[in-house]
Amino acid sequence: MTRLWYGGDYNPEQWDPGMWKEDIALMRQAGVNLVTVGVFSWSSLEPEPGRYEFGWLDEVLDLLHDGGISVDLATPTASPPPWFSRLHPEAMPVTAEGVRLTHGSRDTYCACAPAYRDAAQGIARQLAERYHEHPALAMWHVHNEYGTTCYCSLTGERFREWLRERYGSLERLNEAWTTAFWSQGYADWRDIEPPRKTQYLVNPAQYLDFRRFWSDELLAAYREQKAVLREFSDVPVTTNFVFGGWVPVNHAKWAAEVDVVAIDHYPDQAGIGAEEQTAFGADLARGWAGGKPWLLMEQAAGGVNVGSRWHPKEPGRMARHSLSHVARGSRGALFFQWRASRGGAEMFHPAMVPHAGPDSRMFREITELGSVLPRLAEVAESNVVADVAILWDVECWWAMQGTHLPSSALDYLAAVRSAHRHFWRAGVTVDFAAPDTDLSSYRTVVVPSLYLVSDQAAANLTAYVENGGQLVVGYFSGTVDPDLRVRYPGAFAELLGVRVDEFHPLPIDGEVALASGGRGRVWSEDVRIVSAEVIDRYAGGVLDGKPAITRHEVGAGVAWYLSTDVDDETAGRLLGLPASPVETVRRRSGDTTWTFLLNHGDAEVAVPSEGSELVVGELPLRPGGYAVVRLR
Repeated sequence: MTRLWYGGDYNPEQWDPGMWKEDIALMRQAGVNLVTVGVFSWSSLEPEPGRYEFGWLDEVLDLLHDGGISVDLATPTASPPPWFSRLHPEAMPVTAEGVRLTHGSRDTYCACAPAYRDAAQGIARQLAERYHEHPALAMWHVHNEYGTTCYCSLTGERFREWLRERYGSLERLNEAWTTAFWSQGYADWRDIEPPRKTQYLVNPAQYLDFRRFWSDELLAAYREQKAVLREFSDVPVTTNFVFGGWVPVNHAKWAAEVDVVAIDHYPDQAGIGAEEQTAFGADLARGWAGGKPWLLMEQAAGGVNVGSRWHPKEPGRMARHSLSHVARGSRGALFFQWRASRGGAEMFHPAMVPHAGPDSRMFREITELGSVLPRLAEVAESNVVADVAILWDVECWWAMQGTHLPSSALDYLAAVRSAHRHFWRAGVTVDFAAPDTDLSSYRTVVVPSLYLVSDQAAANLTAYVENGGQLVVGYFSGTVDPDLRVRYPGAFAELLGVRVDEFHPLPIDGEVALASGGRGRVWSEDVRIVSAEVIDRYAGGVLDGKPAITRHEVGAGVAWYLSTDVDDETAGRLLGLPASPVETVRRRSGDTTWTFLLNHGDAEVAVPSEGSELVVGELPLRPGGYAVVRLR
């Protein structure tokens, strides 16, 4: 039976057993059909080394099954118990500054510590042996938000092993890291360490390789637990990816190792930016999944955390955020967490059942959404319709984070989000794609600040244009190769028909005028025309009259270049995209199309619905309203 999952993290160990039956009754009332159990339960399951207490978990799983609620059973390895830290102090993480952390929070482990890896597999085996045939089990959930970084000596050993495998010789490593600069040439593998805090700037290639290594090392830890679970059952296995201002893993690479791509998404803007971020996160997850099913594993029910301040979600906003994820491909909507905690570090984190209890606005909205999702189950096997792609490369992001750039305002994530926002505001759904994948199905491909570019990716984009594609390349793209060696005149110079002679970073909050009346932000460049056509020029200042936006016909297609971060109005004009307050996403399966309509504006919006069957909501769209329309 096709269905959309609905529920969230359930932490029964925090509550008296007398509360459990009430929880199950409320879950049934709210339409919950999946809960994640055991994420942070290691000390409750194994209070002392080798002594296990599973009775409480047996009872909880039985109650959930009797209530018709499936379980995403987690291995609790993101939070080792206090006894583990006492017995294995070498497994505590060390910061880049060389400080060994102490127990007292979550994620107190070094993934390179053999004792930790053994203990993690051990508790995973105990859970698999006991529960692999439990009828409530729908999915295994390995760990939680892999990401803790460590710079200890154990990590250094593993890093050197990874480098030996990657480069084969010190000669090749020295070439890739440009170690002739600042007398960093290595003659002995033992001299190589993680990029810890040092006197001045770290070697950017060393930093990038460490990010690559750490993602691979965490993936190896995940694979070990997955292998244990696979010994006992074929139940789908996943782990939840976290996405925010830091990205510890290469999500697209990890996606090949999970059966369901699961993400946790928490916007951090109070205004319309939260809706933009929601769509961005969902589209990115769909891109990582690459055709696999994906699921919103965590979100906050009642608030948006803005600058360490929880901004309450206005009535209807929680549903719109959830439906935006479903519209963009999620197999449901889950939350952290089911019931707000009475104490602990996140006791004021919003929950499906808030501190006010079930007689509250939030729980009523949770129950309403729970009644809506079953009516949308038919969309689960359909495809999101998108004919525009934005390129995404996490290694490019890492590279820009670890390099001394010409401007501290250069921000890969901000550039990608800006490109996505232009389309989102016009109601245009986009896919995210890797630079070296087949792009032939897209009418337009956008390349925001793709600083790091391989030869293969550059050739792929050239072929895309030659075959009729429309390519929009943003500033500071094609600047270095995967070893962070500068390319001049750049990987895309011939394709774009321009040369960039000088960078002109703009002051903080500074702008530059364009002849068209638009504005540029963040960055500007002295662009020399080789064979391109000038579309817009800089107006005033040192670049007065110089090309700002260019167009170059190549084969059957066109390559555009934007040498500055243009404002929304200018972008909309270039792309022919008028702004709309209605988020519009289409899904298709065969001859049937579903259109999701989410009104984020403050006015009623008329939406044509001829020949359509209204599935959810009402038309015209009221402010803050939503609807899903089916057309056969």
